Amino acid sequence: MLGWAITFLVIALIAALLGFGGIAGTAVGIAKILFFVFLILFAVSIVMHLVRGRPPL
Repeated sequence: MLGWAITFLVIALIAALLGFGGIAGTAVGIAKILFFVFLILFAVSIVMHLVRGRPPL
């Protein structure tokens, strides 16, 4: 997920350099959404790991 966010950020930067403002704005919006979804899923994963602990062997 983080890889996709970085990909859309790079697309936005390239589009902005080439003068495509609409595409750049859309790509930045998508990158922001993906980044926040990544953060939420990462936080949930950390909490679940702390709640479960280590499984018995």
